[in-house]
Amino acid sequence: MPSMPSTPVDDDPLARERAHLASSRGALRAMREDAESLDISDVTANWVNAQILERQIEERIKALADLSDTPLFFGRLDYLHAPGAEQAEGAEGEQFYIGRRHVHDGDGDPMVIDWRAPVSQPFYRASKKDPMDVGLRRRFGYTGGALTAYEDEHLSDPAEAARTSKLLQREIERPRVGPMRDIVATIQPEQDEIVRSGLGGTVCVQGGPGTGKTAVGLHRVAYLLYAHRERLARTGTLVIGPNRSFLHYIEQVLPALGELAVRQGTVDDLVAHVEVRGTDDAAAAVVKGDARMAQVLRRAVYAHVSMPSEPLVVVRGSRRWRLPAYELEEMVRELLERDIRYGAAREALPQRIAHAVLVQMERSGEAPDDRVQDAVARNSAVKAAVKEVWPAVDPAKLVLRLLTDADFLAEHAKGVLSEDEQKTILWALPGSGRRPARSVKAARWSAADAVLIDEATDIVERTHSLGHVVLDEAQDLSPMQYRAVGRRCTTGSATVLGDLAQGTTPWATRSWQEALGHLGKADAVIEELTAGFRVPTDVITYASRLLPHIAPGLTPVASVRENPGFFDLRPVTGTAETVAACEELLRNEGSTGLIAADARIPVLAEALTASGIGHLAPGEETTAETRLTLVPASLAKGLEYDYVVLDEPQAVVDGEPDERTGLRRLYVALTRAVSGLIVTHTTPLPPQLA
Repeated sequence: MPSMPSTPVDDDPLARERAHLASSRGALRAMREDAESLDISDVTANWVNAQILERQIEERIKALADLSDTPLFFGRLDYLHAPGAEQAEGAEGEQFYIGRRHVHDGDGDPMVIDWRAPVSQPFYRASKKDPMDVGLRRRFGYTGGALTAYEDEHLSDPAEAARTSKLLQREIERPRVGPMRDIVATIQPEQDEIVRSGLGGTVCVQGGPGTGKTAVGLHRVAYLLYAHRERLARTGTLVIGPNRSFLHYIEQVLPALGELAVRQGTVDDLVAHVEVRGTDDAAAAVVKGDARMAQVLRRAVYAHVSMPSEPLVVVRGSRRWRLPAYELEEMVRELLERDIRYGAAREALPQRIAHAVLVQMERSGEAPDDRVQDAVARNSAVKAAVKEVWPAVDPAKLVLRLLTDADFLAEHAKGVLSEDEQKTILWALPGSGRRPARSVKAARWSAADAVLIDEATDIVERTHSLGHVVLDEAQDLSPMQYRAVGRRCTTGSATVLGDLAQGTTPWATRSWQEALGHLGKADAVIEELTAGFRVPTDVITYASRLLPHIAPGLTPVASVRENPGFFDLRPVTGTAETVAACEELLRNEGSTGLIAADARIPVLAEALTASGIGHLAPGEETTAETRLTLVPASLAKGLEYDYVVLDEPQAVVDGEPDERTGLRRLYVALTRAVSGLIVTHTTPLPPQLA
């Protein structure tokens, strides 16, 4: 790896690359200035178009921002021949700089190629076995925003042996301070295959700790927006994470790649039809999250439909038009058989009735038009008949009645839920902890209740579908939550990310095939990432002792890092030694996390404060002054720190309702470290770690 020479630019490759970097930054600045100087006063027909165009220009300007500490390009490809041209002997090759976004000069010639472009793909896929017509692949090393080194691979040279990239390893192991960053410089071939998979299909990624599944999912969104921008601009994209701390941690990845229009939220955000103020015990939450509840809700909604028993008489002027009950019943049955949404069928019924009346009018010699049909559909007698036969349904009121009216629940859950399961979810029974509410607004809804309301809402009225949804930490969702997410991508696709070994809810996913069925994407491709780029070898090897007990059959993660990392088990006598371990790790560069059972957090917070050690809560950005985060074990999932102190593993296990869930929570906590882990304990370690 070359160091910084002092020879003239023409003879110094590093100086030439720095010069290209400076020119590229200048070109990007010119592109931004061009966007800022656009005058739209003469090209918009009205104020609405002007506002839309102004917003598009603002987004363009933001996307063209040059982040000073983020490399504009990180690699170079020297092709043996021009891509797409005949590979004839003597044909001239081309050189491309690969970066986070496209940059062109004043003549429109590219200075940096977007990492998502087809011509960039060999940067991630080419190898000595398959050089993909690449003569040279150059990787660049940076310190901050300054280009400080480069490293070459002559892929088509049989005399040069394949080797591990030192710059690649250094980038993977670079200390982590602040939010999650992109991995465009370090994407591996197996990750790139998933990133570049097409928009039409759903992909499920099973990946153990440190395999980069979250980064792969986010980069797949960025790739799809590049390859299908117009379509996704119309239909929308959404990233769903497990909690706010996690979303805050990942929120800068897509903007750093120039993608600003991707929404982020949680499942609770999707189903926020009511204010959630209550909680369920585990048993009630499991039943409410069961996919069978969808059948109960459907029965309850359509139970409102009744067959007409009286004829309908419509008066228009001096004429009376009579529809017999059997004809009305045929209309109702036909709508039920069509299996359209409850609300859509209810809106269609008055038009069906009006059409039948118009047929009678035409037979009597009249010539009614569409205006007459609309008038008949709005006739008071028609409205009254529809209200009687196919009444409106309020989803929240329906769910409230199911949860508070034992007879109503029994009627619609018969043969679906057992009597014990029905008792488990009823609010009014002794010991339920939930009193009957007089109104939707007064009810103390739980998160699981909100999902039921969302299901009922979709039975009544179709949920809007997006073009693509990324669902991260998916292993923790209930079947009903999967259905809620699936409704948001019925006409689109999804990227499902998770690890069965990290499922820490009572309803955690048992298999991806089952989960994808609930999502409505049973034909999804399931990929498994087993190469660990984040967790050091010694740490992941120790944590993998738990796998036979929490997820038998899963392939353990194999760390590909050359640095084995730092790992230490320390019996201690109290919190003072745990705090001392934090002080020890803070002497290193990067971030430190102190992870503990939720019940231990107040004690540790007090001990840290007494020692004068500032600390943050999960989701708060670390700074040069404060690099320690105090993390409840329940919020550790998806987060990562350069160094971790794990306090009292047995307390983490004991903090969960059952041993398997506790061991899974411990597995998560053990695998948050990037460079080193210290485990402190006053009580014996769980026997599964022996």
